[in-house]
Amino acid sequence: MFFSEIEGHAETKKLLVNSVQNQHVAHAQLFLGTEGSANLALALAYATYLNCENKQPAEACGTCASCVKINKLIHPDVNFVMPVTTTKAQPKDALSQKFLAEWREFVLTNPYQTLNDWMQFIGAENKQGNISKDESRQLVKFSSLKAFEATFKIILIWLPELMHPAAANALLKLLEEPPANTIFLLVANSADKLLATILSRTQMVKVRSFTEEEIINYLTRKGLTNEMGAQQIALLAEGNLQAAMQLSAEMTNDYFDFFIKWMRHCYANKFGEVVELSEDFQKMGRENQKNFLHYALSSLRKVLLYGIDPGLISFIPPAEGDFIQRFSKIVREVNAPLLTEELNQAHYHIERNANPKMVFIDSSIQIARYLKLQN
Repeated sequence: MFFSEIEGHAETKKLLVNSVQNQHVAHAQLFLGTEGSANLALALAYATYLNCENKQPAEACGTCASCVKINKLIHPDVNFVMPVTTTKAQPKDALSQKFLAEWREFVLTNPYQTLNDWMQFIGAENKQGNISKDESRQLVKFSSLKAFEATFKIILIWLPELMHPAAANALLKLLEEPPANTIFLLVANSADKLLATILSRTQMVKVRSFTEEEIINYLTRKGLTNEMGAQQIALLAEGNLQAAMQLSAEMTNDYFDFFIKWMRHCYANKFGEVVELSEDFQKMGRENQKNFLHYALSSLRKVLLYGIDPGLISFIPPAEGDFIQRFSKIVREVNAPLLTEELNQAHYHIERNANPKMVFIDSSIQIARYLKLQN
């Protein structure tokens, strides 16, 4: 992985590169970010840059032996520990080293995936993954080995918050007395589930969620959807790039256009048109119906914030600007909670297999009433 492959996050990339160039590399670093963030991708790019034999000002060279091996996740001095469990293919000895082939394929395909994606990938079925107490021996073994060919020996631990207490204590001892030229890169989603003593011995790298613009740029650059679709997905994904990629495969409708028609018909009390829209809503399919209602909630929030202060909205797609400006005069503090509750109720009923057409029409009647409320 290289920094240039990661969308945005210029500030974090600069911080990491400067730490290497200024020779201020902490022996233990915690890349903390939510699911679907760039924390694993940044940790991998950082590992590549650390051991690059011909470092460039802002990027690894990509051509030296170290870069080539790390980019394929086969470097002998880069070790991985991740949550695993017994599977049909691996019925016993659930250790990270037994799943390295699967791990390479999983990460190289998409480094933004979640724990649930990983469990499904290895065939865990309904089992939960963790970093077992037996991994403590592997950690000690990794740390005791001398670097084979690189400047730094790197131990990357994905989701250390899922460590068995014995493994966590083994890690703590290693962090207290770190082996020479060994760098621990911890990639976590929840800092509050880690031992406080481990947190105190790591340098934290906070990895923010992706912005809407970054998600739009990524989806369009990868050809996963068009710009209009990417804009709608970015609003739904809420900074989670993995969720955005999944949505790009699921979305089959233009949510923005449908939302505008719905709100206009409700505001004008055109219930004949609302009934016609309900037919289209029913044809969407349940997942798309839920995604649309989620999109409607996110759009409503954006409209309300715009009405309070346009500066509160960091990004407004050009196609949506005029609608948001006009609709912000109707959605105010007096009716926004009621509209939000109605959309939440609709989502709740759709999740529980209620008749989509009936849910849509009933919600439309309530929304039409709420839109008329004045301050």
